[in-house]
Amino acid sequence: MRSAKVLFKDHLAGTLSETLTGGTRFAYERGWTEDIACCYPVTRNEYDWPSGLHPFFQHLGPEGWLREQQARGAHVDGQDDLGLLLRYGSDCIGAVSVFPPEGTELPAAAAETTTNPGRTVSGIQKKLLVVRGRDGFVPAGATGPAPYIAKFNSESLPTLVRNEALSLRWTGVVLGAREVNEFQSAPVADEYALIVTRFDRGPKGEKLRLEDCAQILAKPRGQDYGGKYDAAYEDVAMIIKSHSSRPVIDLQRFFHRLVAFALVGNCDAHLKNFSLLETPMGLRLSPAYDVLNTVIYDGFDQTLALSIRGKQINLGAADGELFRGFGRDIGLSDRVIDGTLQQLKRQVAKAVVVIKPPAAEGPDDFVTRYAEIVSNQCLRILGE
Repeated sequence: MRSAKVLFKDHLAGTLSETLTGGTRFAYERGWTEDIACCYPVTRNEYDWPSGLHPFFQHLGPEGWLREQQARGAHVDGQDDLGLLLRYGSDCIGAVSVFPPEGTELPAAAAETTTNPGRTVSGIQKKLLVVRGRDGFVPAGATGPAPYIAKFNSESLPTLVRNEALSLRWTGVVLGAREVNEFQSAPVADEYALIVTRFDRGPKGEKLRLEDCAQILAKPRGQDYGGKYDAAYEDVAMIIKSHSSRPVIDLQRFFHRLVAFALVGNCDAHLKNFSLLETPMGLRLSPAYDVLNTVIYDGFDQTLALSIRGKQINLGAADGELFRGFGRDIGLSDRVIDGTLQQLKRQVAKAVVVIKPPAAEGPDDFVTRYAEIVSNQCLRILGE
């Protein structure tokens, strides 16, 4: 049975072990007094999970391209969540890191020039941790700070970087600049990338606690990575009520953000796209990240990622009345709901310039189609 050391902000917090029944057990170190996760309160010393790796740790690992690269480089089965963390878990998103026990000998890894040796980042899109060098951004090595994440296009979706940059810029105007992830666009090696600043790291590189809602709800990843869709937006609201240090404010921010996601055509706002972040005031709703206009891609499912008001809703049926009802369901007053929608109307008008198509673009070009989608969404949901 394998085991691992679990560190929280680089201090030994506990041990993660495989069990004889095929599950895993996390046990806090004697005398440890701080929760490392919402699902692991220190009111108990040990936590068992019946099958495989506990979802909190599962969701620290990557999906898609980076997972394939890491599994190949470390000679680990792609479905071996613990094996991948033992190799790459020394620097994960958030404050938790995973190390093999002292004296453990891991198989020799292949040369890892692009896959961040010893580090990992969650999510399905092709991405890497990067640092700013003298000549631009380069992949982060095994040690030292890694304050940025580079996100790349894929062969099937060559406009991903352009899409997310435009979506973050528009959302930043609509919600406020502090409500979205800081970003810029730049090359990494020979590829153009969206460079986002990690908000789970402090100004001196210190690790901050960050948990996405799939981790908080302990949703198993699933063979098809479908666990992050197995919930409702009401579950995210419940998490905020239970764990945010400012639940009333963060519920309003969440409602504001969810409507803005519908306006921008983002159907992929799943559990991993909402997180709680450590602040001096306690855990708070993190800035928005992974914002995309998914409607622009032919064949992409236009059903909202999570259910709402007990139903799976197609984006075309998501209107103002749906969101008003949702707002009341999660405890917002009509005054707050009306004020939020009125503020969105004002800010959407200011954000028009962000998605104004270039003069040389034709009716079928990217920004023109993007702007048409957003305009139609705003008309249906806000009456604007």
